[in-house]
Amino acid sequence: GPALLFVKTSQGKEEGRRFYACSACRDRKDCNFFQWEDEKVSETRLAAREEYNRSHQPSFTHRQNVDRYKNFVLLPSSKRRFCQECQQLLLPAEWEKHSDHQFLCDITTAQLKSPSQLLYPLENKKTNAQYLFADRSCQFLLNLLTDLGFRRVLSVGTPRLHEMIQSKASQEEQFGVRSLLLDIDFRYSQFYTEDEFCHYNMFNHHFFGGETACETCRKFLCEENGEGVIMVTDPPFGGLVEALASSFKKLMAMWSETEKGGHDNKEMPMFWIFPYFFESRILDFFPSFSMMDYQVDYDNHALYKHGKTGRRQSPVRIFTNLTPSMIVLPEEEGYRFCTVCQRYVSSGNQHCEICNSCTSKDGRRWKHCVLCKKCVKPSWFHCNNCNCCTLQKHSCEKTDVGCFVCGKAGHKRSACPSLSRA
Repeated sequence: GPALLFVKTSQGKEEGRRFYACSACRDRKDCNFFQWEDEKVSETRLAAREEYNRSHQPSFTHRQNVDRYKNFVLLPSSKRRFCQECQQLLLPAEWEKHSDHQFLCDITTAQLKSPSQLLYPLENKKTNAQYLFADRSCQFLLNLLTDLGFRRVLSVGTPRLHEMIQSKASQEEQFGVRSLLLDIDFRYSQFYTEDEFCHYNMFNHHFFGGETACETCRKFLCEENGEGVIMVTDPPFGGLVEALASSFKKLMAMWSETEKGGHDNKEMPMFWIFPYFFESRILDFFPSFSMMDYQVDYDNHALYKHGKTGRRQSPVRIFTNLTPSMIVLPEEEGYRFCTVCQRYVSSGNQHCEICNSCTSKDGRRWKHCVLCKKCVKPSWFHCNNCNCCTLQKHSCEKTDVGCFVCGKAGHKRSACPSLSRA
């Protein structure tokens, strides 16, 4: 899809040179697209790009994949094969072409309903970072959504939640929740129809299926005059918050375009699942959001696991624009309700009388620093040279160089006024 516009800055210079690069791949090895904003591109180079794009298209369209799936489920289990190298469901006529590949045989209906367990997770941190919810977190989210009365879930980059909803809906007639999956992983088109899955890039709000797919999403959001829908998103943690926020606001705008004059400036309900240390960045773009203490964990990530202690606990949290008191966290896992903060907090998150808030972000009990006038991590100590709390083993040497962009002291690059103007 469309590239994003970045700026390359030099130390001490206010003006940087702007360039276009891939929105999804941050490693030039995965996508070598690069173009200066003021660069004139020759016809030959444009033609080469078009040819490169054509050669990297999927083998089948979404419609073809849906038709193939219909034929695949009619086969007896002995003839159902899945190529692990091509990550593709195989019809008997295609076996010969994949004869030297590794493949799984006797694919069951249960496996077809759980494609996230059949497909290899794409774990390149700089491109896909496809970490999948553990059953504990997935079940908690689904129970929470149903308890809150939501009937439709826009699952943006959350394939495991989507398939759990799909599976439950097919098994229980009275289960009234539906899901639409938006994901950049086109492999899911083999298992879901155009009404269940849209090939989507959350970094540039691009629907690969064009206006038809965009309209599918719009209709899903605007059913029942927009009532009963929530967006749940789990982006790659290395992604630019600015780009993600821009796309999410566009999805919210789709929802607010419903009939009867919109929703009186209300925001579409949303769960943004992201590490707690991005809190300030998320609140910059969504001031109405607050962070919940619930630790989200993943099946295929060594560090983001529930039940560990101290710094080994999962740092992933739920950011939401719903009223915090509505988000009931499981007491059997140690969460409790703080009557002052009017929200559920983790057992180690003790209420600070001075801050008048439950201040811990990482699950450990934080301590109040009178000099800093705030609570800090238990491993931090106040340094009189730095005039702030920091790790005990740190360097007090202060550099004379200030902001990387303009060279002035008093602020960091991310808060540089020059960068904001650009």
